[in-house]
Amino acid sequence: MIANTGKLAGRTIFITGASRGIGKALALKAAKDGANIVVAAKTAEAHPKLPGTIYTAAKEIESAGGKALPYVVDVRDEASVAASVDAAVQQFGGIDILINNASAISLTGTLETSMKKYDLMHQINTRGTYLVSKLCLPHLLKGQNPHILNISPPLNMKPRWFKDHVAYTMAKYGMSMCVLAMAEEFRDQGVAVNALWPRTAIHTAAMDMLGGAGIASKCRKPEIMADAGYAILSRDSKTFTGNFCIDDDVLKEEGITDFNSYACDPKEELMPDFFLDAFDEAVAQSVLEKKNKPAAVKAEEAAGAEAQEIAKIFGNLQSVITPEVVEKTKAIYAFHVTVPGGEASRWWINLKEGSGGVGEGSPSSPADVTFTLNADIFGKLFSGNLKPTAAVMSGKMKLKGDIGKAMKLEGLMGKLKSKL
Repeated sequence: MIANTGKLAGRTIFITGASRGIGKALALKAAKDGANIVVAAKTAEAHPKLPGTIYTAAKEIESAGGKALPYVVDVRDEASVAASVDAAVQQFGGIDILINNASAISLTGTLETSMKKYDLMHQINTRGTYLVSKLCLPHLLKGQNPHILNISPPLNMKPRWFKDHVAYTMAKYGMSMCVLAMAEEFRDQGVAVNALWPRTAIHTAAMDMLGGAGIASKCRKPEIMADAGYAILSRDSKTFTGNFCIDDDVLKEEGITDFNSYACDPKEELMPDFFLDAFDEAVAQSVLEKKNKPAAVKAEEAAGAEAQEIAKIFGNLQSVITPEVVEKTKAIYAFHVTVPGGEASRWWINLKEGSGGVGEGSPSSPADVTFTLNADIFGKLFSGNLKPTAAVMSGKMKLKGDIGKAMKLEGLMGKLKSKL
């Protein structure tokens, strides 16, 4: 963990989406210095599935040593943002730092993304970031060591980051384009504009909803983003701007070498986050293993051993499907598995209806997610040697449907494989 230095003492930090998750972690880190935090978020009353409100966050901030102004803000609404900025200036005398953390996500393809979801993501992610930045900038220009920090990814233009969730990618990249542009626009006036993105998945309540049970063990804690953000905001705004930072790279520059304390489970392999090429590295070992297999093993696979193994795995899956798993997952999965020398084998897992089930052929109800892959990749998935997300992002497996529900299957994989 990076130590607090007091550099943010008395500084006023406006944070969108600060009632929980990464936003709250950033607020609490700054609060330990004695910073003033504007908790700008929509949640005034507790959500049944997402704990935390602007008021509970404010209480934690003040307990940590900071001062807090909880303010109900919808970043889509200009009047709401303007009122919160005015309130911040009135209470604290100005704004020194803005953290654009509020974001909406729907990991769905073009045909599965409603225009309502499309508009929500673009209004919150891109337009919201632009709007809050625009209204805070007159005060940042008068601030002490002023920074804007967007929680957004590097602009990786490889097609894989667009093909499965283009609406989300465009909206998230809009936040990053604000960094690219505003860093240059305000460089001479001394306002730093940078982006910060995690190397791995970060465990938050939202991640639990996306990934389902078991996903936490493959994530790091929000505190790694808080420590990296703190390091960035402590740097000279006149010289450190226009950067697309990755959390653990920032901490390495600060002398941190042991990252186990940030892992939810240090014994588990971490899941790489979107928009980074770590997915290529994650599957490299499995590719090498395939090339190095003895000829006898390859011959056995070609003879159809995969088909028998696939049937065995699906047969065993039924014993681990419980009403609790069905309730948490609420999805139907179809698998089209290509076997060497034969046609595609079709299977399904129903974790949505009744008590759940598995079977050969096509599901009786439409699948929420369809996976197309070969038998070798299928075996690696269920043996735990390859993550579904890594398989999709590397092109080893094709996915059609709701990526959020696909991630829930990944969260269950550890539980399933231990009983197969």
